[in-house]
Amino acid sequence: MKTFSALREARKQKMPPGEHVFNAKIKGITVMVHKHKGKFDLFIDGDKLDSFNNLNSAKKAGTEFIKQYKG
Repeated sequence: MKTFSALREARKQKMPPGEHVFNAKIKGITVMVHKHKGKFDLFIDGDKLDSFNNLNSAKKAGTEFIKQYKG
């Protein structure tokens, strides 16, 4: 039987759908933004956080999330 962490690691190896627009590493955590179907999807460590209408708001939300998460 596969564990949750094994499933998550297998999923992480693939890039999310859409055009890769932005990539940064903030406090050791990977932040990516992909453009998919006219929206900007924010990914934190390979997990989708939310979709935004423009790139700047996606970047800002990603940095705010990392600040709150890491402290």
